[in-house]
Amino acid sequence: MAIRSLLLPLAIVAVLSASSAAVAQLEIGFYSKTCPQVEKIVREEMVKIIAAAPSLAGPLLRLHFHDCFVRGCDASVLLESTKGNVAEKDAKPNKSLRGFGSIERVKAKLEAACPGVVSCADVLTLMSRDAVVLAKGPSWPVALGRRDGRASSATEASAELPPANGDVPLLAKIFVSKGLNLKDLVVLSGAHTLGTAHCPSYADRLYNSTGEAGGYGLVDPSLDSEYADKLRLKCKSLDDRSMLSEMDPGSYKTFDTSYYGHVAKRRGLFRSDAALLTDATTSNYVQRVATGKFDAEFFSDFSESMIKMGNVGVLTGAEGEIRKKCYVLN
Repeated sequence: MAIRSLLLPLAIVAVLSASSAAVAQLEIGFYSKTCPQVEKIVREEMVKIIAAAPSLAGPLLRLHFHDCFVRGCDASVLLESTKGNVAEKDAKPNKSLRGFGSIERVKAKLEAACPGVVSCADVLTLMSRDAVVLAKGPSWPVALGRRDGRASSATEASAELPPANGDVPLLAKIFVSKGLNLKDLVVLSGAHTLGTAHCPSYADRLYNSTGEAGGYGLVDPSLDSEYADKLRLKCKSLDDRSMLSEMDPGSYKTFDTSYYGHVAKRRGLFRSDAALLTDATTSNYVQRVATGKFDAEFFSDFSESMIKMGNVGVLTGAEGEIRKKCYVLN
């Protein structure tokens, strides 16, 4: 813990000082005069939410990821579809997103305390940080001042979200388009230490297009065969939506480094997890953290990468709006 506490502040200063002009408008303590209790209110509600449903930590973190990769961190993923528009949340990659009710719950508390002040984008960013902390992961300072977007497109979400079956070149290209690099890719993949996934997101590693097990009972040779056999016990077919699998078996409610241990043993759930072993840079990081000797380093790296991701494409100043309810425009 001592090592971790020394690493984090130095890393955070470096990341914050590297902010772009747009991001520079985000500030630590942005609401110090208009809603000084914002972080306290969010944390208190998050404590209650995670105490009642510990498995929500992963989904809330995932909501933030899926928001930031489409139109930037502007809470566009929270908007409901309308008669004339299919919103991000109804895109195929987002069909399994959860936690929307928790966002509205926290937003309602903030509206009661500070009406029309705190954006949904900032609420989601804070909640994702607190989800990690409450799952025994690291903490980091969150610069605030994001504004909420006024548009949300399922088509854009389908085109821009990193796919679960992506290889490193494709994933790296998507990350670079958001101002993130290869290290951010392998570090943020560590978020798969939290949460579960439905069968269709990985079933193509177990069954071929006819729904039958592949040669020697395995379609994807990058997946450990013994682990594949265990997955088939839960995932009966390509279209089985009834069962969930832990992305970090045995530790899916705790933020730790065991995910990398699974990936190193060819037991990552998604093709994108397995792909990390095919690139020298990402593979070296996986193998290093998998030893269990560099937890503090990973926690520091994750904090840096989350700050970078939370600054992607933000709206500030007079851009966008401050929604009263996160699921609908004002």
